[in-house]
Amino acid sequence: MKVVIIGASHGGHESAHELLTRYDDMDVTVYEAGDFISFMSCGMELFLQGKVTNRDDVRNFKPSDIEQYGGEVLANHLVESVDTDKQEVTVLNKESGKTFTDSYDKLIISSGVTPGTIPVPGMDLDNVFLMRGRDWAMKLDEKLHDDAVQNVVVVGSGYIGIEAAQVFSEAGKKVTVVDMIDRPLGNYLDPELADVMADELKEKGVTLHLSHGVSAFEGQGKVTAVKDDAGQALPADLVVVAAGVKPATEYLKGAVELDDRGFIKTDEYLHTSAKNVFAIGDAIKPLFAPAGQSAPIALATTARKEARYVVENIAIEKPARAFAGVNGSSALTVFDYKLATTGMNANNAAKMHLNVASALYKGKVRPDFVTDGNADAFVKLTYNPDSHAILGGQLLSKADLTAHANTIALAIKGRMTLEDLAEADFFFQPGFDKQWSLLNVAAQVALGQTPSV
Repeated sequence: MKVVIIGASHGGHESAHELLTRYDDMDVTVYEAGDFISFMSCGMELFLQGKVTNRDDVRNFKPSDIEQYGGEVLANHLVESVDTDKQEVTVLNKESGKTFTDSYDKLIISSGVTPGTIPVPGMDLDNVFLMRGRDWAMKLDEKLHDDAVQNVVVVGSGYIGIEAAQVFSEAGKKVTVVDMIDRPLGNYLDPELADVMADELKEKGVTLHLSHGVSAFEGQGKVTAVKDDAGQALPADLVVVAAGVKPATEYLKGAVELDDRGFIKTDEYLHTSAKNVFAIGDAIKPLFAPAGQSAPIALATTARKEARYVVENIAIEKPARAFAGVNGSSALTVFDYKLATTGMNANNAAKMHLNVASALYKGKVRPDFVTDGNADAFVKLTYNPDSHAILGGQLLSKADLTAHANTIALAIKGRMTLEDLAEADFFFQPGFDKQWSLLNVAAQVALGQTPSV
């Protein structure tokens, strides 16, 4: 079987590796438009902080990791179009400028997303940067150490924007975060936890300019200010635009069915509308399991799960089981705090028009008599108000409680209820936890069995 894979990030890597190690009769070619195989954008913060072994190590894999099993990985090769009738792809070799066609028996599309830009004047000024990909990482790293850059404006208060704000603030720059929403990380955290993050950012010197959009980037050749939607000019020697992403699917128009935002439509088996063509990764909307609806979930873990599922069923017309979906679990460090989320929260529940309930527990990580590392902990559970099925969770603390999110993710997967979690059998040792685990107590609070604080 000849398999062509478009894109060499997490989904492409997992697909190629699984195909070549699971089966004996696979001819696998991976086409990657970029010149570096394959930068791990979720490691950019560590890259910029200098907390990595080597710059070129911040990658999913090296071509040799796939080539050792007989696969072929081609960088600087842009797939320009797909002919699903002929089962061919047209590829541009960006180094030679020559175009050629390649045939496939099965095609796996994992071309991902591109950073979102803002349709305002000045987007093309010097020192207006995006924060995704190795090329941008190298440019940002240079500016990080440039004394001429003192005022940095970050547009976007999601994960990527907050990472940028932290990195430049730690480098001694004056950082302002601009976003139309009213709280940082508002798509991931409910207000009670997002407010804690706002206080932490302000304490570390980051200015939050929220509930404001951007109307223009100003300057002559080089950016000097960001004008907000109220006409206020914010001084800027550098702008980092972290305003979301869009599917990299323009080349697929007419080949497979796309939705109105450009996401590739797939069925429950990750088949596209074209025969023998699968799609995985950030350019699709997989099943968001807690909601029972599809949603864009741009995570490395999601792409890898989808890739493994596709490879397992690549020769089967109708697999015995549909793709199980994902919870959208993620984590982030924000200065002294560590947070993790999984599943439903107030924001995505509202967007999906779902009726959910939630409860917040705030307490110490360990018994009160423990003085070593006994930080405050915030645990919020989201659940079905009728069945009490657990649908999501958020955790925030200066202690590292992020692994608890994995436990909540398993609870969602196992269709556990608040009652199940309230009495779940977790260990106790005062150097680690309380007599009742934080998750026990959070569920008990939701059930009204114990006070919330």
